[in-house]
Amino acid sequence: MTEITGPEALARIAELVEDIDITMLTTIDDDGNLVSRPMSTRQMDDAGDIWFFTAEDTEKVHEARKHHDVGLAYCDAKGMRYVSVAGTAEVVHDRAKMEELYSASLEIWFADGLDTPGIALLKVTPKVTEFWEPSKGRLALAAGALKSLVTRDTPDDDTMNHGRIVC
Repeated sequence: MTEITGPEALARIAELVEDIDITMLTTIDDDGNLVSRPMSTRQMDDAGDIWFFTAEDTEKVHEARKHHDVGLAYCDAKGMRYVSVAGTAEVVHDRAKMEELYSASLEIWFADGLDTPGIALLKVTPKVTEFWEPSKGRLALAAGALKSLVTRDTPDDDTMNHGRIVC
């Protein structure tokens, strides 16, 4: 497993998640259960924070305020890239940041746009990120999987690159 720290850590996380729109945000409910729901990533900024729009009166906001530790699970099935982000969540009411990140596509959830009562941002600050991606390209990975099916052997360990990024 590759471990990345230091200045290149945030750049590598951004590279991993930049073109995956939907993530599963996992929080902890009042009974201690893990609860996940899809969220659309608006941005990963230069400081490494990952931003989402949300409504103030949702369970995820309640849960994020009570238990700041959250998880984000990104999946690019086509590219065979998987990213797990463990971080801390914070609810933010910053009109300038909202204006920067808002797009008309959000009006499905926020009928009055940025004037929707209770609109807020959820900021996730990554602490540890793990990722899996093909080490030799998708075609080599698919060929290795096919070979394993035919020969009934386990796939080679070097087909997926597994890394850990500590912020």
